[in-house]
Amino acid sequence: MNKKWFRKAALVGVAAAGLGLMSFNDPGERYFAIVKNLDIFATLYREVNTYYVDEINPNRLMKTGIDAMLRSLDPYTDYIPEDEIEDYRTMTTGQYGGIGAVVGTRNGKTYVVMPHENSPATKAGLRISDEIIRIDDIDLKNKSYLDVNKLLRGQASSTVKLTIKRYGQDKTVEVPIVRENIKIDNVPYYGLVTADIGYIHLSDFTTGAHREVKNALVELKSKGAKKIILDLRDNPGGLLSEAVNISNIFVPKDAEIVSTRGKVTDWNKVYTALNPPVDTDIPVVVLTSSRSASAAEIVAGVIQDYDRGVLIGQKTYGKGLVQATRPLSYNSQLKITTAKYYIPSGRCIQAIDYSHRNTDGSVGKIPDSLQVAFKTRSGRMVYDGGGITPDLPVERTTSPAIAQSLETKNLLFEYVNKYFVEHPGIKPAKEFQLPDEDYQAFVKWLSNKEYDYTTQVEKSVEDLIAHAKKEKYYEDIQEQVKSLKTRIYHNKDSDLQKFKPEIKEMLEQEIASRYYLQKGYVEASFDDDADIRAAVDVLNNNSRYNQLLKGK
Repeated sequence: MNKKWFRKAALVGVAAAGLGLMSFNDPGERYFAIVKNLDIFATLYREVNTYYVDEINPNRLMKTGIDAMLRSLDPYTDYIPEDEIEDYRTMTTGQYGGIGAVVGTRNGKTYVVMPHENSPATKAGLRISDEIIRIDDIDLKNKSYLDVNKLLRGQASSTVKLTIKRYGQDKTVEVPIVRENIKIDNVPYYGLVTADIGYIHLSDFTTGAHREVKNALVELKSKGAKKIILDLRDNPGGLLSEAVNISNIFVPKDAEIVSTRGKVTDWNKVYTALNPPVDTDIPVVVLTSSRSASAAEIVAGVIQDYDRGVLIGQKTYGKGLVQATRPLSYNSQLKITTAKYYIPSGRCIQAIDYSHRNTDGSVGKIPDSLQVAFKTRSGRMVYDGGGITPDLPVERTTSPAIAQSLETKNLLFEYVNKYFVEHPGIKPAKEFQLPDEDYQAFVKWLSNKEYDYTTQVEKSVEDLIAHAKKEKYYEDIQEQVKSLKTRIYHNKDSDLQKFKPEIKEMLEQEIASRYYLQKGYVEASFDDDADIRAAVDVLNNNSRYNQLLKGK
């Protein structure tokens, strides 16, 4: 191993030893520290590769070092080696060569989870719940989700052969599928919730997201929509340019959307709306959740800062950091945090301060006491440093323990396989309600199935017992605890009736998806979705809508 090779490896920029542990005001001092640490790292790397007791993989060792160094900065600064560039490109463009279906593993088996409409998978007749046994004669036993995805993807126009087993059939079937260039929709669903309320579900911010939102809005208005719900729940964000253009759909041309500020002042920029808006008057409700992040928070923040619509749901994640991609040697890339973004009111919604770490290396959220107040266009008070707070908070309910158990044990999935075979059709997803007799048939089917769960109350009682024994109080409360356990410990039969509405809703969504795919899954949730119900109530009450925009 020659010195020239190690010098190249070091110049990847992986010097971690001592770098960043002190500040350097003198540029010469800083330059010396960088050169010194690069040299230390290069010699360390050479010595480990030469003398370590076992044979090691140099590429893996380098990747581990890079990842560890970048993790000390923030979770969004990443090294992307050459063999992962294609996956990264898919994340930013939403495009890949494949069959157009989501697959997943359940109990060690690979299943089709959701084929996309009009995709090669649906054209070939694949259904949800089809078990994939082999791909091009490669047995999928013990293959991971990532392994399966790599086998399914390939050049457009190439053919991949799937061997599948369908529920209720003993024989396997070979299904040849011609791959196509697949574009993952940023708007997987849009439609009318009521006769005059349109709904747009925006799940990503990859290339072309603004066109999908614009087209959905125009079409919904042509079908009678006079009010709009824009669903950004669980949207992780994506391209900043798409956030700007989507905001522009609802706010006037030349309005400030977002500004970015970082260490490289030449890169600081103010982004404004460049195009004529589609509609600046239509009443809008934006749905947010604790997993709405980044670009999704820009759009939600712009709507709130301009009092353009009402935000309903949960406080957003709080990611106000901007990333840029920089080229590295050997076709690798660095995705690096370069700035923070600021929405029109002037606030930055970044919730975690990665630049000031605790002595143990951990970071904490910015406390409420340090948050600064800003004002929307009409004078409402809003705050920075912790995500976007909705105008009308709605608590996100968690599924009861029994429902979670039925889902994780794949019992809902298995029963709906049976239901789909036995029922040739159902009503449209918006109208579909699982009859009580069908629910009771499900309960009966569960009678010999293995599943169990522990409720939160049961966990609390077990904690109480453990603490009481530790502190020697258990004998004093033993009889009361026994009585309490008798009352609160779960009974499966009882819980199946107590939580019937929640379990029925999950069954209805799963069943509707078998007949109507993604569209059916979404529409079946409308009647039981607390956020959507709250949005409909607000949009149907004009005075309430205006009061919320005034901060009342």
